[in-house]
Amino acid sequence: MATGRIVTHSEHIAPELIARRLLGVVGCSGLEPLLALALRDGYPVDAEHVKFPVRVLWGTDDALLPWPAAATRYREQWLPHADWVELDGVRHSPQLDVPLEAAQLVLGFTGAA
Repeated sequence: MATGRIVTHSEHIAPELIARRLLGVVGCSGLEPLLALALRDGYPVDAEHVKFPVRVLWGTDDALLPWPAAATRYREQWLPHADWVELDGVRHSPQLDVPLEAAQLVLGFTGAA
């Protein structure tokens, strides 16, 4: 399935949304320059200038950025002050995989709930 690398539970995702995501990826003219930049320079983050609270939701079954190895740089170098939430059995896109839980975790953190 088209969502296999980003979600574990896709049965609740409307086929129209999946089609839009695929068309968005295929039609993205900025993808090649973005990948070239990332391969050349990485994704530097100046954590000292992040002056607001940050919560990171990371799925332990992420197939694109595997937990915990891929998170080490983010957790130790880029966002050491962040509040980290590990979501068991969730892949790369918690907002699609477990939308209600992801929304509650974000809203609960921002105080908007």
